[in-house]
Amino acid sequence: MKKYLMTALGALLACTGPAFPQVKATVTGVPDLAYKAVPGFFKTPPGEYMGETQGIATNSKGDVFVFFRGERSRLWQFDKTGKFIREIGKGFYGFSFAHSVRVDHDDNIWAVDEGSNTVAKFSPDGSRLLMVIGYRPPVTAGVVATVRGPNPPDSNYTLCRPSDVAWDLQGNIFVADGYCNNRVVKYDKNGRFLAKVGGAASGSGVNQFNLPHGLQVDHQGNVYVADRGNARYVVLDNDLKWKTSYNNYGSAWSACISEGAHQYLFVSNSNPNGNPPGSWDNTGQIYKLELDGTPIGKFGQAGKIEPNWQVVHMMDCRNPNELIIGEIESWRAQKFVLQAK
Repeated sequence: MKKYLMTALGALLACTGPAFPQVKATVTGVPDLAYKAVPGFFKTPPGEYMGETQGIATNSKGDVFVFFRGERSRLWQFDKTGKFIREIGKGFYGFSFAHSVRVDHDDNIWAVDEGSNTVAKFSPDGSRLLMVIGYRPPVTAGVVATVRGPNPPDSNYTLCRPSDVAWDLQGNIFVADGYCNNRVVKYDKNGRFLAKVGGAASGSGVNQFNLPHGLQVDHQGNVYVADRGNARYVVLDNDLKWKTSYNNYGSAWSACISEGAHQYLFVSNSNPNGNPPGSWDNTGQIYKLELDGTPIGKFGQAGKIEPNWQVVHMMDCRNPNELIIGEIESWRAQKFVLQAK
């Protein structure tokens, strides 16, 4: 029995995520943006701390939602001044291994959990569960190692370590079914399957992904995918047909699109987990782009002390002049404000 448990545990640890090499951005001549950190913005509950900060999102009122891994995965809500409001979903069955949180156009809160293989939709105040996409293996199945490669049966409603979620203006739902299905799936507003692209076998060609890690949709319905293993940002149309890719911004960890009449795309060339030798010298920047991939500016760098950061996992850029950054290895979130020139 002991041997079986150790074998199962080893299988789980071996599948926590693929290791990807650091990639230096090749774009040149991009000016620096004057973003300044807001020290001590988040006021956490007394005696409590964030863990690996996987998800960051804001609603239309400016409230901030932080989804993080600690002793258990937790979802906290702060007001626009950084004051703690509440914890959402404490003890929720779908919170196992946090990965992403997003807020839709109606202020519903969506939590993407890599461990339970689910995407959960909560009401704007977090008091009601409105939808679940995906399926969590039952306790009666015992210790189940996450498979590599195909995830039989390849159900359109069965996710395998999903990583992000987004919507178009019609309410259609897009899920980055990330770590082992290597695909993007489209559902209608009621959660009914519509389309998919990619597949269990990773690849680097057109209509292929190697860990789609982040996902956003612009007001025209175009889908932007942070294809992390391929170090590129892929652009799809609303039917998930390939349009183009942006290949010169380094490691593709996170994507964020601002609101407003003129939308911007923010992408993160995050320094990799574990800080391998030399990684601080050529990774860590966040780039601000036009939606067509044209660079506008960049800011930030890897480092353990604020206002630097350690492994940016997710960004909120609802207001492009105010960015909120979630970090894995420094176990924190930071807010940055663009300074007037």
